[in-house]
Amino acid sequence: MVKAIVGACWGDEGKGKITDVLAENSDLVVRFQGGSNAGHTIINEYGKFALHQLPSGVFRQNIINVIGNGVALSVENFTNELSTLLERGVPRPRLLVSDRCQVVMPYHKEQDGLEEARLAAKSFGSTKSGIAPFSSDKYAKIGFQVSDLFDAKDALMERIDHVTGLKNVLYTELYHREPLDRNEIYAKLMEYREQLAPYVTDTATLLYDAVRKGKTILLEGQLGSLKDPDLGIYPMVTSSSPLAGYGAVGAGGIPPYAIQQIITVVKAYSSAVGAGEFVSEIFGEEAEELRKRGGDGGEYGATTGRPRRMGWLDLVAARYGCMVQGATDVAFTVLDALGYLDEIPVCVAYELDGKRIDTFPPTAQLKRCKPILEVLPGWKCDIGGIKNYEELPADAKNYVEFAEKHLGVPITIVSNGPAREDIIYRK
Repeated sequence: MVKAIVGACWGDEGKGKITDVLAENSDLVVRFQGGSNAGHTIINEYGKFALHQLPSGVFRQNIINVIGNGVALSVENFTNELSTLLERGVPRPRLLVSDRCQVVMPYHKEQDGLEEARLAAKSFGSTKSGIAPFSSDKYAKIGFQVSDLFDAKDALMERIDHVTGLKNVLYTELYHREPLDRNEIYAKLMEYREQLAPYVTDTATLLYDAVRKGKTILLEGQLGSLKDPDLGIYPMVTSSSPLAGYGAVGAGGIPPYAIQQIITVVKAYSSAVGAGEFVSEIFGEEAEELRKRGGDGGEYGATTGRPRRMGWLDLVAARYGCMVQGATDVAFTVLDALGYLDEIPVCVAYELDGKRIDTFPPTAQLKRCKPILEVLPGWKCDIGGIKNYEELPADAKNYVEFAEKHLGVPITIVSNGPAREDIIYRK
């Protein structure tokens, strides 16, 4: 059975923890898109970790972890993350990298920073991980697949000359920088070849065979529905699709019909890193208090460390996110963070040009929307450590069931703390 674990809104919903928990009874975990521009925070017996590219199953010895062909692979970050795990006592994971994966080059990261600086006040709030330039090159067909690293030198140098012929126009004319050097690029690719060689394999065939054998496969996405380049808050989106439907492509070897369960993660309040529309956003002391109490020690980006933008649960956005993901189940996370509130506002609809709407509009209209809030009673206690849903305070259960009704998707998992064991299953 293939299950996808994806985000409903802006990302930062707690997908890493849910993947880590469900990996216990799985055979493979696959990262199918994204890169080092966002991270998954996981807390377990080894400590607290922020994973950026490694699949969230790397702490389990019973599974194979796959970096699929849809991932923007930063080799430097891959090796650093793996080294960090081993240095902190995590047993070496069973880890494979798709031979069709494409690599993020140093000039992608440099170009990302240069472009954000050029745009200045109109920048996209990029993490400067090189993802947008990488994706542009991928679809302009001037990227390097992992398999290219093992090609003959003459063929690879020919590719490099084609790339630099285009890139150096940007470097010299737009950014006023020194041109890229072909020999330095070749040397870097050979360095990547040596670092990746132990992990590279035909993962598409591996996964196809695993599906045919009935193995349990978790597809792990990055960010959330609202960051999708087609269906999200364009142009303030990411450069690869975080939707479960893309999992069949980004993992490789997974037929679309094989994805039978789509667990969409919804946070009990809202948070976001980076620019873009955010209707239920709150500010000032109200936001700072929620930021301080939220997440796993505060709401700060796992990649950038930037304070996350905060807001109340936006059921319009979350319902839309579940719809475009094709959610079969919802995992409702960080419920415990709201225990300090006497009353909890929830965004149940938008006001657009004086009219109430219940659907999530495109950006041109979204930026004119105002939140319509409904206030629910808080439960005013710590719910950490509770394992049985029926033992939750009545107002906490009411909050979960209110969200479930508006989402139109069953909430089958409730997370009430950052650790692996802080989980409640609902039937």
